[in-house]
Amino acid sequence: MPPTLTKADVDRIAGEVRNWGRWGDEDERGALNLITDEKRNAALASVRGDRVVSCALPLPVRPSPSNHLPVAHHMLQAGDATPAEGLAWTADYFAIAPHGMATTHMDALCHVVSDGKLYNGFERTEVRSTGARRNSIMAGKDGIVGRGVLLDIPGLKGVDWLEPGTPIHADDLAAAEARQGVRVEPGDILLIGTGRDARRAAEGEWSFRDLGLAGLYADTLPWLRERDIAVIGCDGVSDVLPSGVEDSVQPIHEVIIAHMGVHIIDNMALDRLTAACRELDRYHFAFVIAPLRLERGTASPINPLALF
Repeated sequence: MPPTLTKADVDRIAGEVRNWGRWGDEDERGALNLITDEKRNAALASVRGDRVVSCALPLPVRPSPSNHLPVAHHMLQAGDATPAEGLAWTADYFAIAPHGMATTHMDALCHVVSDGKLYNGFERTEVRSTGARRNSIMAGKDGIVGRGVLLDIPGLKGVDWLEPGTPIHADDLAAAEARQGVRVEPGDILLIGTGRDARRAAEGEWSFRDLGLAGLYADTLPWLRERDIAVIGCDGVSDVLPSGVEDSVQPIHEVIIAHMGVHIIDNMALDRLTAACRELDRYHFAFVIAPLRLERGTASPINPLALF
């Protein structure tokens, strides 16, 4: 059984894995710098045309135990209010609060403040009422294309899903690699499957505040830094909830974003991707992320695509 970590352990690990200054004192891209031209071209060259898989949930317009700020979708002009003859239009309006447990989104590096600091040592006051002056979602303004790797943890454990609150340890990540015949390499976009989609389909939505979410325990942080991942995503929020670390609510988010400079994708739909990987017996693929060009934004809803 892996040892239980303390807040002091997490703080020590944060210092050991920190990437501040690695790409210069003014850097705001963080680990996206690890996706080199060679990495991108190799990922695209691996595409055989087998299929394309969306890893996004439908935009959640209905409130639920995990969706306290549903997407607002209003019709501005509908077909039943237009003339039956001649040219007419339909139109709608969306408003999205991307953060939380429901919308598939990518966190910007300004999203997390650790001891008053943003990634690369920038002051927390760089995020103001007018938006983020540093580390905004515009770090991904030209899109992110690289090699994606899925680690199928329910497949490793021989279950359909991990129960809420189940921690994933560093040994589990290594074991999943060995089982799948794949290795997470520097500059990869790492996706962690917990089976949240399958559990939701079988048993309905649940409150993470009551039951928690499966996810990574803090002992995975050195492993993730050693592998030098560029982006991490999960069908949960990457962190196991509750965290299992006293006085540390979401150590994965805190350390990965604010110290390592790694963007996080939350609330992915990984059921279709998992099925494709199992069918093709192939757990790596080209992966495309296109955040909205929202200047000073702290996150963006996304529809990430895996290309086989």
